[in-house]
Amino acid sequence: MNIKKSILLRVRLSFLVVTMIAGAIFYRIGTIQFVEGDKWRQLSEDIHLQYRPVKATRGNIYSTDGSLLATSLPFYRVAMDPSIASGAQLKAGIDSLATLLSGFYMDRSAASYKRMILDARNEGKKYLTLNRKQIGYQEKLKMMNWPLFREGRMGGGIIFEKIDKRYRPFKNLAGRTVGFLNEDQYGVGLEYSFNEYLEGRNGEALFQKIAGGSWKPLHDAEDIKPTDGFDIHTTLDVNIQDLAESALLRQLMNKDAAYGSVIVMEVATGHIKAITNLQRNKNGYGYGEYYNYAVGEQGLTEPGSTFKLLSMLALLEEGKINLEDSIDTGNGSYKFYDRYMRDAKHGGYGKITVREAFEKSSNVGISKMVHDHFGHQPHRFIEYISQVKLDGPLGFQIIGEGIPYFKNPDDKNWYGTTLPWMSIGYELKITPLQTLSLYNAVANGGTLVKPMIVKQVSKGNTVEKSYRTETIRKNIASKKTLTQLRSLLEGVVANGTAKNIHNESYSIAGKTGTAQKLENGRYTQKYYTSFVGYFPADRPKYSAIVVIDSPKGFNAYGGDISAPVFREIADKIFAQDLHIQEESTSEKEIPQIDREEFPFIQAGNVEELQMICNRMGISNHYSGSETWVKTKVANRSIQWVSNAVEKPVVPDVSGMTLRDALYILENKGLRVQHSGKGRVRFQSLASGSRFESDQVIKLTLR
Repeated sequence: MNIKKSILLRVRLSFLVVTMIAGAIFYRIGTIQFVEGDKWRQLSEDIHLQYRPVKATRGNIYSTDGSLLATSLPFYRVAMDPSIASGAQLKAGIDSLATLLSGFYMDRSAASYKRMILDARNEGKKYLTLNRKQIGYQEKLKMMNWPLFREGRMGGGIIFEKIDKRYRPFKNLAGRTVGFLNEDQYGVGLEYSFNEYLEGRNGEALFQKIAGGSWKPLHDAEDIKPTDGFDIHTTLDVNIQDLAESALLRQLMNKDAAYGSVIVMEVATGHIKAITNLQRNKNGYGYGEYYNYAVGEQGLTEPGSTFKLLSMLALLEEGKINLEDSIDTGNGSYKFYDRYMRDAKHGGYGKITVREAFEKSSNVGISKMVHDHFGHQPHRFIEYISQVKLDGPLGFQIIGEGIPYFKNPDDKNWYGTTLPWMSIGYELKITPLQTLSLYNAVANGGTLVKPMIVKQVSKGNTVEKSYRTETIRKNIASKKTLTQLRSLLEGVVANGTAKNIHNESYSIAGKTGTAQKLENGRYTQKYYTSFVGYFPADRPKYSAIVVIDSPKGFNAYGGDISAPVFREIADKIFAQDLHIQEESTSEKEIPQIDREEFPFIQAGNVEELQMICNRMGISNHYSGSETWVKTKVANRSIQWVSNAVEKPVVPDVSGMTLRDALYILENKGLRVQHSGKGRVRFQSLASGSRFESDQVIKLTLR
């Protein structure tokens, strides 16, 4: 009996506890529903309805001729609200719509699409992603004519969610210069440096959170429309950029080099026309653009002999040397304190002139002169470095410019050997852009201009900001010194270490550079090769620098590795720029024959020309074996000079009739375009330059 009472008591207590808990639950439900209802409804609304940012359309980046380098293209994600369409509309269009969706996306059957839409409608869903694949604008226009979709958002429930994607029409051309910007607002190049203009101002719109964590846009009167970004207009020339990248890539692959850089700049304005950086891929195959060595900190390196121009500037400005003075370089080895300076030529150059020391790039010759004249006052030499602004950044428009490194005579690491080695480009670090700025200043008459790559920020016809050529220093040296420096640079190409790129069509001035690479505190047998200069030398329009790091093989010198790339780029620019050609040819008139004594003959087939002269009784002589010749007048008679048009380069057809020029050029596989009448006066491809099959050559006849 006691056991029965105990069990009943426990049951009653359990029932009482359950009743109390149930009462508490109903009480809480009532409180939430009626007392705190407004609070929780507002919280639910806040969670499921939010004003979220609407990204602005990013501005475009243009080249100097208006070609698009980067733009934002609209792409769309296709979704729909399956509850919008009426039953009759859905019944009439669902089969056709499902068939079209299946045929377009090709990822599921028409029956599967139909079932997906109907199931979502039956479940009361307000948002259904039809496919996660993004479509383009033209595809969107096509879809807007499909059943149900043609009824629009409010009639058929179609939702096109716009997503802007960055697009480069020229693919990877100038890839690192154009740059990028990721979601964390980190980037490089123009995209990052001019982001404040390009990004625009985001708007704000009302979105509703739906199942799956997606957000569905809603129309609201308080939506704030985004403001599109400004456009950036650069100084880059896509044609020059393309040929610079192609020429550099070929040489990098030929020499299996680590990386290379090229900058092409307009002499008068400082406008960068091309800038390329190519580096061997991590897998060891091919090259890509991963870092801006031409401008950035990792591009800071010992330049080698291209720095000798600064040494000559300092020596000439001091007025203590003449270019025809003699300097004894001995056997090519000279001891400064405890270190030996050596020339590249085994056995040295012996006794040579100052001019020859520069043209042959004698380390011993240059360093001896600098040590003799500045060894007791090294601060004076450093002042010349400051005078041409090589000791600081140039303030380039792309973020990340490297800061040059120079020792100071007051530093603890300044030794007696520092000045001699600094004079030939060691124990200092500068970027290719800074080296080019010095040579560009010599080319344009002494004015040091700031290199620039962006000339305008605008939107439509409204200009937000313009950038003009900025002068850093009006005169880096006296006119006399500048004239001598230009003569030295021309001599390097005519007689010195870069004579392999000398040509008759136009003149080049510049300097080679070859610096041993410093690794783990020791100089290795790896080299940093370079060539920097300008052209045409007599009327400079473009300056350029080519650097190639760690080329493999023999003759790893600037003249053999980098100078040919410079020549190839210069040849093609010269061929494209008819204005330069006309100026060059106008000053080098085709030799004229005295018309009172001789017929007006310039060039052609030797047999035909000899026949004409013989019939007219004109003395003419030829000892060569070539079929094609040019004219030279000597001792009141005509001398026929061989014109070797059979060589695998662009032939010289100046002075020829159109018939002869067409015969020669078309047999070479060139496509000829011509204007004017008479004989060939100008040809767009420089004679002696390399060409590709089916390439166009333009002839001007007069």
